[in-house]
Amino acid sequence: MTLAIIVHGGAKTISEDKVAANKAGCLAAVEAGWAVLTKGGTAAEAVEAAIRVLEADPTFNASLGASLNTKGEVALDAAIMEGASLGWGAVAAVQGVRHPISVARKIMDEKPRMLVAQHAERFAADNGAEMCAKEDLISHETWQEWKEEQEVLDRPNTIGCVALDASGILVAGTSTGGLMNQQPGRVGDSAIVGSGLYADNKLGACSTTGDGESIIPVVLAKTAIDFLGGDRHPDEAAQMAINTLKSKVTGEAGCILLDHQGRVGWAYNSQDMACGYMTTELDKPAVFTKKEASTAPVLV
Repeated sequence: MTLAIIVHGGAKTISEDKVAANKAGCLAAVEAGWAVLTKGGTAAEAVEAAIRVLEADPTFNASLGASLNTKGEVALDAAIMEGASLGWGAVAAVQGVRHPISVARKIMDEKPRMLVAQHAERFAADNGAEMCAKEDLISHETWQEWKEEQEVLDRPNTIGCVALDASGILVAGTSTGGLMNQQPGRVGDSAIVGSGLYADNKLGACSTTGDGESIIPVVLAKTAIDFLGGDRHPDEAAQMAINTLKSKVTGEAGCILLDHQGRVGWAYNSQDMACGYMTTELDKPAVFTKKEASTAPVLV
């Protein structure tokens, strides 16, 4: 029985004073998802659990601490996809929802579709999601950066998770607060199947992060999954996907991958990328904010 989980806290520039927080957040997310998997839970449950941890951590750009649009408001996107049935669910431009990933999963379990704005918010409330005043999701740090029009060094970005459970089912999930000062109503890649995430049990599952306007036209998540063909290692497939993006568009991006064997891969073209993973072959979770040769998974 092979179990595996990998999370990302965004492809971005991570300032030295935020390295510890990024590692701690990714570790907590991995541990939450891993606890679900080792107790016999499903990959969907593990992905939801891990992403909820990241959504509640203001270090990351998802729910609490998300980026603010030009009106100074938080608007969230999230999606989840399961690789056996190709089932999926997504929400976009929602406000006052503490855990959009849980709403996306509820949609997936009901029927595949994307719900947006107040219609998604109504669905969330009607189905017992954790709601709050929209102002409650604005962190003090993000508010100060927005109000003072500061240049943000530790540029927040999308978070995500991919998991493989004991039944061999792969699930990918992605959640984001979008871009700082984005136009109200903008939706990036995170909620879009094929771009922000993809899962297919025959090959693997992927969650992406980065500039949505660059990720969408190259369909980054599906591109990475396609590169897994021929039993290519996920680490090589992830790098090939990022290379494809770099060759076609301008923008920063990253992706995390698991294949159907539970092998791990990740790549990015930003300065840093927060990442953590755990598999049955490891003694303890591994967490990083930068990928060095010594941290790359062994290609076998």
